[in-house]
Amino acid sequence: MSAVFKPDETFRGEFNYRNSAAAIRRFPLPFPDDKYMYSVNLEPHVPGPAGSILEFAIDIDEHYVAECKERAIVLAADPLRFQALPHMMSAQWDCLELIMESLARDYPQHFTLQRHGQRWHWTNRPLNVDQEFLFGEPASLPLPPLDYIARQAPGDWVVMDQHDGDLWIEAGMVTTPADWSLDFDMGMTFKEWHGPVPLAHEMNVFDRALKYLLNLRLGAPVRRLNWTMTVHPRLDTAPETYPAWGPDRTQITAENAGDLVHLRVELQGLWRLPRSNAIVFGIRGYLISVRELATVPKWARRVHRVLKTLHPALVEYKGLARYRDAVVAWLAPYDDGSPTTPGTAPDV
Repeated sequence: MSAVFKPDETFRGEFNYRNSAAAIRRFPLPFPDDKYMYSVNLEPHVPGPAGSILEFAIDIDEHYVAECKERAIVLAADPLRFQALPHMMSAQWDCLELIMESLARDYPQHFTLQRHGQRWHWTNRPLNVDQEFLFGEPASLPLPPLDYIARQAPGDWVVMDQHDGDLWIEAGMVTTPADWSLDFDMGMTFKEWHGPVPLAHEMNVFDRALKYLLNLRLGAPVRRLNWTMTVHPRLDTAPETYPAWGPDRTQITAENAGDLVHLRVELQGLWRLPRSNAIVFGIRGYLISVRELATVPKWARRVHRVLKTLHPALVEYKGLARYRDAVVAWLAPYDDGSPTTPGTAPDV
């Protein structure tokens, strides 16, 4: 996607976030059929169709600059949104290399990486960044390596160290979480981190996912989609800021749900890192209002049916209990009962 950035968008205050027609059509709808239940939906993170969010390893779209500005606001208010244990410095450099290489390779019009041995020169034109540094020398950067590059990368980044037959959260930058906290989860194992998720443990979803990830190979990243809903196009729904966004859930009616409620979909990529052998977990969030979603008839029918039949435990866990019925009512006129073909393409 040849993005035209919209730097004046905001994810708080007036919430002047909107998707262009092109952004709507490339939105990653996470429902391949009319019902939803957890599964180990991991697949190879290989290049997808041109123009899609899967075309490149890290997706840059029209919201990139505004999202980076939002991240800076969150970090200024709460520096603990970035944390890294001392032994994770090698993993931090791994992450910096992964992100810089990916962006410079896939978006040369926006990013440039020049390397002469240990001397690196990074240019990020959308954010007006021009930085020379020594790879492996933390003092040559203004911030720790992961802190530095994650401020310029879309989405959140969590680094899991692998030891004792498990994965442990030991570094990360998380400024756009869907109701979870890096500060609280630091040091947790993979299954402890996912402890609050209902039903999936009984289905052995996380046992199977952990076994798969422990064997993740270098150069063979994987991905999955996850989803929830949020009121307003708000990226930061962390427990630490609950007073700012929690009351929004009480405002939703069958009349305003189309404009206030947003489907939030996360493209989650996982890469094995070369020096540290850690795994980095990239969590890129996409937002679309229910009204924007309804411009694609197939999607309107499908989301109406998914929400209407969603398991009560998932309704509660995803924080939809107060307004799920209002969204279902708003979407009902778009569902004429006609069948939807399998898949998520917006052309039906």
